[in-house]
Amino acid sequence: MATKTETKPQLSGVALYSRFALAGAICCSVTHGALTPVDVVKTRIQLDPATYNRGMIGGFKQVIKNEGAGALLTGVGPTFAGYFLQGSLKFGGYELFKQQAINYLGYENASKYRTGVYLASSAMAEFFADIALCPLEATRIRLVSQPTYASGLIGGFGKMLKNEGIGAFYAGFGPILFKQIPYTMAKFVVYEKVAEAVYQVFPKKDMADSMQTVVNLGSGLVAGFAAAIVSQPADTMLSKINKTPGAPGEGTTTRLIKIAKELGLKGSYTGIGARLFMVGTLTAFQFAIYGDIKKALGATGGVEIGK
Repeated sequence: MATKTETKPQLSGVALYSRFALAGAICCSVTHGALTPVDVVKTRIQLDPATYNRGMIGGFKQVIKNEGAGALLTGVGPTFAGYFLQGSLKFGGYELFKQQAINYLGYENASKYRTGVYLASSAMAEFFADIALCPLEATRIRLVSQPTYASGLIGGFGKMLKNEGIGAFYAGFGPILFKQIPYTMAKFVVYEKVAEAVYQVFPKKDMADSMQTVVNLGSGLVAGFAAAIVSQPADTMLSKINKTPGAPGEGTTTRLIKIAKELGLKGSYTGIGARLFMVGTLTAFQFAIYGDIKKALGATGGVEIGK
């Protein structure tokens, strides 16, 4: 007599979204942490273009020559910690807000207006993620821009808190929102659209897991390029405002206006080559790792609204 094949129950609620959050935390912290050397060079080019004017490869050589190879790992602690928190809230939040939109609009309307759902869900998720990321990103930039400031995450964080107060960690909150929200909106909507186009030609249900990983890589690469271009001006301003403390009595808005005038449009795209490489690579691997970890954790209960 044939035995009935048992199927694993689909996860939902906290059990599901905690797995989305863990998968997002791992994919973001691993990719951003691994690309710390690229981020160090990119930040140096943004902050001191007169010195670091030889492109990404030349920048690597300059940093190694002047400070040693170890300098390329400056800020790896706050990078890993910051993007672990940010990734959990961004990816977990995106899945949660997308589901809430589906619940509110109904599946048919959510599918019909899915671009708006992708944009709104990613924007809301990123807002909360940035609250967690901002203090650690401020610490990272201070360590990279001032190599003698502190020896690592704990020392740098403690020194900023003691000398400048908690407000110093959120001096760049405006720029980080201006950078990260458009970045994440472009990242998710372009990823969803590219993947959707591929699956219209090659149905996902007929694809092996390895090919789905390839689709995630390719879609993520295109999404990363789009996200980098959209968010580059704010990324440059974020690096500038966190480089040094503001003058006494100088507000964040005043500093931002001053920096924007100094940079101009061309200056705001300083370091775009290094950032395209960095963001394209990390976004491709983020979506590939995220998809594979979700499967490994059994987090398959999310609703897809693509055609």
